[in-house]
Amino acid sequence: MLKIGDSLPSVTFSLRKNGINSNPSTADVFAGKKVVLFAVPGAFTPTCSEAHLPGYVTLADKFKAKGIDNIVCTSVNDAFVMAAWGGQHNAEHVMMLADGAGEFAQAIGLAKDTGNFGGLRSKRYAMVVDDGVVKHLNIEEPGKFAVSDAESLLALV
Repeated sequence: MLKIGDSLPSVTFSLRKNGINSNPSTADVFAGKKVVLFAVPGAFTPTCSEAHLPGYVTLADKFKAKGIDNIVCTSVNDAFVMAAWGGQHNAEHVMMLADGAGEFAQAIGLAKDTGNFGGLRSKRYAMVVDDGVVKHLNIEEPGKFAVSDAESLLALV
């Protein structure tokens, strides 16, 4: 499992922004930048939609003021779902990266199999990444939402 001091693995994500699809790599997103990355088990799910994403949308200016270049949300969903979900929550200051096949979640050891409920998903977590290296990592216990919220991560930046 990924830990503080590790470099992020090289993977390709999917991104749909302004009606255009692209496939940014880990290097495209994280190289030379200070980034807040948070992951949710699924777009449009209750905790993710009611608290997790909205917290980062609300505090985006405060993260930027503390030197964060990008705020990134990832989930094992496709780019169309991530774009629609971001649009519904006015997340124009959050990069909504799709990890459609769960390649990133698996590569960092934070994937979980929910079986018939939804299949492969990401665990809920948040991290601060500086030039591709993990500086802070907060992983939620199953069913909890206490350490990956925007306020907790803002205190670490």
